[in-house]
Amino acid sequence: MLHWSIWKSGVAIGFLLPPVLIPNIHDLDLLSHHIRVMFIGTAAVASVLFILVVFVFQDAPKKPPSLAQAALLSTSASQYSYKQSIIRLLTNRNFILLVVSYGLNTGAFYSLSTLLNRMVTFYYPGQEVNAGRIGLTITVSGMCGALLTGLWLDRTKTYKQTTLFVYAFSLVGMVTFTFILNLGYLWVVFVTAGCLGFFMTGYLPLGFEFAAELTHPESEGTSSGLLNVSAQVFGLIFTTSQGQILEKFGVQAGNIFLCSFLLVGTIITGCIKPDLRRQRANQEAAHSQNAEPHVETGDTPSCLLSAEE
Repeated sequence: MLHWSIWKSGVAIGFLLPPVLIPNIHDLDLLSHHIRVMFIGTAAVASVLFILVVFVFQDAPKKPPSLAQAALLSTSASQYSYKQSIIRLLTNRNFILLVVSYGLNTGAFYSLSTLLNRMVTFYYPGQEVNAGRIGLTITVSGMCGALLTGLWLDRTKTYKQTTLFVYAFSLVGMVTFTFILNLGYLWVVFVTAGCLGFFMTGYLPLGFEFAAELTHPESEGTSSGLLNVSAQVFGLIFTTSQGQILEKFGVQAGNIFLCSFLLVGTIITGCIKPDLRRQRANQEAAHSQNAEPHVETGDTPSCLLSAEE
């Protein structure tokens, strides 16, 4: 959850800074200068991060961060097969349904983020800076949504119910945003975008957690990687398709295009069976630890055990 929050912080900065650093001007020479300054700044930050990764990051944590990693460490290199792990994941029906539904939701978010400036300036000309602020609002509210849903999951362990609820409200938020955008009230767009981001962006880490539950004891990195592949593929398809729809049929038609696929994703999410393997493994491990003292003490009565403790 922490690494996801940091990643979304970068996305938020990406929404905020470009409209500020690159003004809407017609002088191509001056425009190229502003773009060059932004690219040089981005390259400088990326170079510093690269140096930190090379010299500061550990190769691996001292202790395994999850049961899946612990099981992987206990398996010899000759016994573990990445290919077989991929095959097992691709034959897991529930995981495949999640991969598709996750790709639809995240792809819709990528398309919305990419084309947001065009959507806003179509109805509100000259509001490029506010378009960036709307993107910032979507991202920051999504970080809050991810935090709250993470706390809820930690308390209730209701992975499917929470995922389905958040997905359904992502659809509701997208439909509302679609028909609010052209009303002429920019503050209403901000509020609606915040509600949309709370659920749509807040869904992203839920997908990783749900995948870890459905695929245990497979490596969480492998399942997360497949989710990201799905997100990138659908993001590319949706961005290209919605861009063409915007050109030919308008902004509202493009957003309805995204709404239709979010509806499909909601239905698919409802078809996923909550086979919570990681949660079951944690419960079995806890049960085994609780049973160990009774095995070691033989026939000692429980009342004597409590007295000795």
